[in-house]
Amino acid sequence: MPSNHLPNDHDLIEGCLLGNPVMQKKLYDKYAPKMYGICLRYAANGEDAKDILQDGFVKVFVNLSKYLATGSFEGWMRRIFVNTAIEHYRRKNQLYAISENQEENIPNQEVSALDELAAEDIIKLISELPNGYRTVFNLFAVEGYSHKEIATMMNISEGTSKSQYARAKARLQEKIGNRNQDKA
Repeated sequence: MPSNHLPNDHDLIEGCLLGNPVMQKKLYDKYAPKMYGICLRYAANGEDAKDILQDGFVKVFVNLSKYLATGSFEGWMRRIFVNTAIEHYRRKNQLYAISENQEENIPNQEVSALDELAAEDIIKLISELPNGYRTVFNLFAVEGYSHKEIATMMNISEGTSKSQYARAKARLQEKIGNRNQDKA
């Protein structure tokens, strides 16, 4: 097989399970760009994203024998990288619990102006959010987790998840408003 040929996932997995470094490199080369994109959504900067990427691939290779081939391999990997990003976040940051009274005072604004922005602009604005806001926003709005699931994953209360998401939306709305004013 030529060295630039990319084997299918089954062959890559089998080769990696046998400890073949060529297959490990091919698996990395095939999935690193997509997984790096996931890491960037959660990381504060490019260096943190690279750390998450490295940690994630270590976990993929260590746990590869646990992949049961019942769903997509890429989906299985994606979950590992999201969980690795959350673990990375937990090590670096703490969210502060808020009371329900504080939660009620968070403005509930729709971020309808997002429709006017290009995808790159949206990603850039999200990346500028504080770590807690960004992580909860990505888990809820991008990954589709419920606030209850986020609370469990991040060891925070469901109310804290909701408030972090609401604050992230408000901050994005403010940034979009400022951006639109600058254009005017």
